[in-house]
Amino acid sequence: MPTSSDESSVDTHGVTTWEPRTLGDRLSVAMYETLAANWRVLVVALAALVLLGQFFVAFGLFATDPFLAVFSAVSVIPALLLVWYIRRQDVDPEPVGTLAVTFVLGGLLASFAALVNTAAGTVFRQIPVVGSVLLFFLVVGPGEELVKWLAVRLYAYDRSEFDAVIDGAMYGAAAGLGFASIENVIYIAQNALTAIQSGGPVLAATIPTTVARSLAGPGHVLYSAFAGYYLGLAKFTDDHYGPLVVKGLLVAALLHGTYNSLTTILPRVLPMSGLTTFAFIVLWDGVLLFLLVRKLRRYRAAVAAGDAATDRPQAASADD
Repeated sequence: MPTSSDESSVDTHGVTTWEPRTLGDRLSVAMYETLAANWRVLVVALAALVLLGQFFVAFGLFATDPFLAVFSAVSVIPALLLVWYIRRQDVDPEPVGTLAVTFVLGGLLASFAALVNTAAGTVFRQIPVVGSVLLFFLVVGPGEELVKWLAVRLYAYDRSEFDAVIDGAMYGAAAGLGFASIENVIYIAQNALTAIQSGGPVLAATIPTTVARSLAGPGHVLYSAFAGYYLGLAKFTDDHYGPLVVKGLLVAALLHGTYNSLTTILPRVLPMSGLTTFAFIVLWDGVLLFLLVRKLRRYRAAVAAGDAATDRPQAASADD
């Protein structure tokens, strides 16, 4: 049996202890410190590169046909009005600068979701009957809500102005608006390019897409507003950060997947006209907006009534 002096002389480097000794060790330390200090910048830079690649065609189309850019802007108006309305629910509105950065990040990170959705779509759509539904619930919903959540977490979350639970919903809405803006541009550009390649009228192909995207945009805002609200609740709830973040993402992904599935399946099984589809989407978004605003107002009432010692309601409100 080795003595204590023998144990103290044994080199346990890489077994029970470790410190940088070799060139590889020092390289590992340098890489970790660089990534830890700059991970936000690296994520944004990568997203920007991917987005530029996706926009290469769109920029050329918009330069030759400015009406496409106009249609893209018009398609975002309903979502923009919804963000404005949600912002009015905040008694201490968030600064425009931080909202603008979150908006830009939501747009940049949309590029990641677009890549994943395209790759996964080629696989899931080979599955008969339920392929599209599985795609919406397992890939599109979770993936898109995760990147919008990340847009808030990258910047606004650590800012001093993010000082109340309700702020999470506002920044989530801004991220959703940015995501919807970029997604609309991509869809409109793709439809215009298809029309050009087939020799069809670009305007006739673009207007229906613009209308469809203008109806989809508010959903992006609402889903990520719910996820953002739970992120805000998690920030100010010491004991349940992880579960609250997960719950917010699950709620947003479930709502997103359900909407995509219903708007895909219902027109196939029911005689739905354009007006009926419009009514369904307005009803869907209206119900979600009602639930979100009710949650925000209950939060404000709880704070105003002094139910929280500070501007932080108890975690139990997560189940409201």
